[in-house]
Amino acid sequence: MQNRELVIIGGGPAGLSAAVEAKNQGIKDVLVIDRESELGGILKQCIHTGFGLHIFNEELTGPEYAERFIQKVKDLGIEFKLNTMVIELTEDKRIIAVNPEEGLIEIQAKAVILAMGCRERTRGAINIPGSRPAGIFTAGTAQRYVNIEGYMPGKEIVILGSGDIGLIMARRLTLEGAKVKCVVEIMPYSNGLTRNIVQCLEDYNIPLILSHTVVNIHGTKRVEGVMIAKVDDNLKPIKGTEQFISCDTLLLSVGLIPENELSKMAKVEINEITGGPIVDESMQTSVEGIFACGNVLHVHDLVDFVTMEAQLAAKGAARYIKDGKLSAKNIKIIPDKNIRYVIPNFIDKENIIDGKQKFFMRSTLPFEKCLLVIESEKGIIKKKTLRHVKPSEMINIELKKEEILAEEFMKFFIEEGDLNA
Repeated sequence: MQNRELVIIGGGPAGLSAAVEAKNQGIKDVLVIDRESELGGILKQCIHTGFGLHIFNEELTGPEYAERFIQKVKDLGIEFKLNTMVIELTEDKRIIAVNPEEGLIEIQAKAVILAMGCRERTRGAINIPGSRPAGIFTAGTAQRYVNIEGYMPGKEIVILGSGDIGLIMARRLTLEGAKVKCVVEIMPYSNGLTRNIVQCLEDYNIPLILSHTVVNIHGTKRVEGVMIAKVDDNLKPIKGTEQFISCDTLLLSVGLIPENELSKMAKVEINEITGGPIVDESMQTSVEGIFACGNVLHVHDLVDFVTMEAQLAAKGAARYIKDGKLSAKNIKIIPDKNIRYVIPNFIDKENIIDGKQKFFMRSTLPFEKCLLVIESEKGIIKKKTLRHVKPSEMINIELKKEEILAEEFMKFFIEEGDLNA
């Protein structure tokens, strides 16, 4: 059995950022394990720009952003194992992994950072009726085919779901000569970033059909078309509103699921809303010495936020390795009116790293203008005017330690209003 100080499971943007930060925090023995043949995770296939504006003050492509961290990993001499699948993680931080060169590997870690990312929801997860012809892809799979493998998934495309990968693929496939007939979204608003709606759909005259969904897929050997229908307030199809759209390909961009099979194996408590671990101020899960960050924790809209969160997890893990300091988890973070969730779920004010705490959250509804209110048992802690709030775009706010006037709970909610009104 190998004994390691810190093992990071996942070599995508979260794992790479955490590894670099942990090394910078003085942890000498850092091991990154990834099941892929290269570091970088999903960024390798994201050849569009828009990465790095917050971290590097530059607009980079996915591979460029990943390469910045891969090079740092190499420069710092951080060890990594590729083509290595972790098959078991226990509550006492024992890891079983396997790869072709070493076979089974058993590792006892002082601390573990979970950075396994997420996977796409498939047709089976959303139960679309109809036949099972060729030509149905998740948007991420299609992105890999086009950008890495050099294959086009089809010529006439309908995209279900307006998540960012779907929007980006609408533009990408158009540039490659395909006809993207429309993007169909079940919600009355888009689930992608506003910039992607403008740059990927409006700039290419691709229709976005809101409050509609696909109710049937036609075709035997290959997709021949899809039937879409308008939905009511309960997201149920309205009879009589069906319309047929001919196409040879249906792309699904209908959400992402954090990959937490290993987390559950280690008895990490999972948040029902996010699908990721419950964490404290330093991203430590309910299991002592196991930390989580990135899309395995909650699905992000910007990779820069993944990096920030991973750096926080690495600082927490480094502190745990050095002095075993644990969080008291004595202030509960409560998402309230119009807030879907807040990360972290608990904080210990005395354990806050660098004297400030960042909170990440998503709204349940879109707002053109509103107030984010943070309240504790002692009263209002802070109010902030927000503009153009959407459930698809993450809200983040940072509080200094001295601003956190709470001992028991902090409640986050959104209400109509404007501090400047």
